[in-house]
Amino acid sequence: MPFKLSASLTGHKADVRAVLAPSPNHVVSASRDATAISWLRSSAGDAFAPSITYHAGERYVNALAWVPPSKDAPEGLVATGGQEAIINLFPPSSSDPTFSLLGHEANVCALHVGPDGTIISGSWDATARVWRDYQEVYTLKGHTQSVWAVLALGSDQYLTGSADRNIILWQGRKQAHTYKGHTDAVRGLVAIEGLGFASCSNDAEIRVWSLDGDCLQTLSGHTSFVYALAVTPSGLLLSSSEDRFVRVWRGGECIQTIVHPAISVWSVAAMSNGDFVTGSSDGVVRVFSETSERWASEEDLKTYDAAVQSQALPSQQVGDVKKTDLPGPEALDRPGNKEGQVIMIRQGGTVEAHQWSNASRSWEKVGEVVDAVGNSRKQLYNGQEYDYVFDVDVQEGVPPLKLPYNVNENSYSAAQRFLAQNDLPPSYLDQVVEFIEKNTAGVNIGTNDQYQDPFTGGGRYRPGQAAPAGTGNNYIDPFTGAGAYRSSNATQPSVPAASSSLVDPFTGSSAYSTAPAPRSVAILPVRTPLTFKQANVPAVRTKVQQLNDTLKNSSDSSILQTTPEETAALTRIFEYLTANPISGALPSAEPALLLDVVSRWPEGSRFPLVDILRLICAHAPASVSPPSAFANRLLTAVQWDQQVPANKARETNCMLALRAIANLEGKDGGAETWERLRAVDYTVLGKTQRVALATITLNASCELLRGKSSGTALLLLQLITNILTSEEADSETVYRAIVAAGNLLTLPNLDAEVVQTVKSITSAAAARFTEERLKNVSAEIKAK
Repeated sequence: MPFKLSASLTGHKADVRAVLAPSPNHVVSASRDATAISWLRSSAGDAFAPSITYHAGERYVNALAWVPPSKDAPEGLVATGGQEAIINLFPPSSSDPTFSLLGHEANVCALHVGPDGTIISGSWDATARVWRDYQEVYTLKGHTQSVWAVLALGSDQYLTGSADRNIILWQGRKQAHTYKGHTDAVRGLVAIEGLGFASCSNDAEIRVWSLDGDCLQTLSGHTSFVYALAVTPSGLLLSSSEDRFVRVWRGGECIQTIVHPAISVWSVAAMSNGDFVTGSSDGVVRVFSETSERWASEEDLKTYDAAVQSQALPSQQVGDVKKTDLPGPEALDRPGNKEGQVIMIRQGGTVEAHQWSNASRSWEKVGEVVDAVGNSRKQLYNGQEYDYVFDVDVQEGVPPLKLPYNVNENSYSAAQRFLAQNDLPPSYLDQVVEFIEKNTAGVNIGTNDQYQDPFTGGGRYRPGQAAPAGTGNNYIDPFTGAGAYRSSNATQPSVPAASSSLVDPFTGSSAYSTAPAPRSVAILPVRTPLTFKQANVPAVRTKVQQLNDTLKNSSDSSILQTTPEETAALTRIFEYLTANPISGALPSAEPALLLDVVSRWPEGSRFPLVDILRLICAHAPASVSPPSAFANRLLTAVQWDQQVPANKARETNCMLALRAIANLEGKDGGAETWERLRAVDYTVLGKTQRVALATITLNASCELLRGKSSGTALLLLQLITNILTSEEADSETVYRAIVAAGNLLTLPNLDAEVVQTVKSITSAAAARFTEERLKNVSAEIKAK
């Protein structure tokens, strides 16, 4: 029997990047909407329904794995990995993680659990890590680019696949063998019983390997990147791809192709009853079965087929197209040669693609063909995939420069990035934009932009988009436009244009930069502070109400729930923050009342309240009086001094508190505040906290400039020094702190020895990075 649609599970608001099926009645999906969802059904004939949503963090979730039940976790555990570089392990029935595994330095994009319960993870930091009993036992270093695929084989053996095109077999922490053959990034791995394993790649091929290193088979058929592999209990191999297909393979032959009404089928997972589940770029989780009793209704199958047929295919998915050479509809009268064969026909003024199905012995329409994107499939450049990578000749006798570009990207942003990365003068901007627009064309690929890949599709991810109708521009969610509440993603306002390589990956789209400027243009002093003002206030309000209602039903309700006075104050604060435009002032008593609530609510429930205080500091700073007392009380409420290191809830609370203090723009920060901020071990801070801390120093330096007073400059310089001597990874943090130091050096009456020390520290910090903006501002400080 062929596989047919069994169920469609809708609930995610963005791409479903990973799926797994711990049992036939339990499916888990992870999405770029920053959630994972458990779907349950009571029996095979019932519908799946969302059981619990795991908020694994505030950023995208890319990877899933299932940890079988054990003494420590009798229900089993759902492991999630994503952009926050943390692996969280949730009991199936709880939204609170039992364990959080820390160690990776970038997006965790691959997870797998071995037969003995050992977890292996892969990351954009070019490492894989092995975890046993929820503790890291190995860091596997050997790849030169992102580790996109991992597989735990048992007996302390592991496989890793990377964007460097290689697959490595590890025995413990030692490399045992390297498998070479793929010509592009390796994206998926799966064990093949009795043979070895299979791999898939951006080269559109699947390879089957023996562990000894022999390539036993190469399976060709996909026409674009192959993202994931799975094996059914009966031994069928499943593959999912950017070409919209899941292919079913038996003995090296494709026996069925299943088209999805989406651009990318990101993930596929086999179920123990022989069914399988997929996750795709349209945000839908789908279950397919070859058992007719589990097929969807005839009406649902027809709806699904209609959705597939309505899609528009880019022509590189089905070969080069020359309309005058194509046959008409009569070509559909002849049977196909094999499963999945695609032909194109002229139908009026359009070109249709039809695919042969052995199961139905007929041609099935899979879409209409439109112009191709780029000259071929997407191209990999510096670890990311682009629709175009142009060669640009800028000087005779010099190798051409690479200009990567995606069709949904702003051409000016791409041009600015290109100029900054290649140290070219800004005067070339219009020429580069003209070149891009002349050599590219938009393409209709039949789906919504919001489901494009912001990681491998580069510019298809567009933060800071315009607010939907009816929302205030002050509160645009920079990731969803106005959707679910993302407390840690509020961004600061726009600043001078910069290349996308300087975009702040933690606070959103607005990296602080003066842009690589000609050396004749002075950077310092910078007098404009940066604030964190964006938010989705209605969503914050809903979250606060939900938490307060939950606390009303707790055993400590008399202590935790808000008093009538506090509830009235919250109502007035929300009315103030939702006004458009925001104007007037807030009574100083209201932030103080809100701080009372923060101090007594459970740590995991405080973040929306701290986020409200962040907005009050930005829009009604006069109500926060005196600022130094408020800042210190806020640091105490979020347990700033107890980061040793912090748990996830405390990390989020402290990050939002730092953003609140930054929004005060350094007004009467006070010696105690600077000392408390400096006293915490910098190495335990997360990246979002570090950026916010550096922003505090920048804004405080702007305030001292406005008063032309050295005031607390020496204490502030101690905090800046701590940042610059400790930060080795994030150039944005270093840049803000260097600018703050440069501002302070323009103040009167600074001791000459202090000035010399600052010059030395800023120069050393800038030298750890290659960015032109750091070199420029460091050189300007050195010349003072």
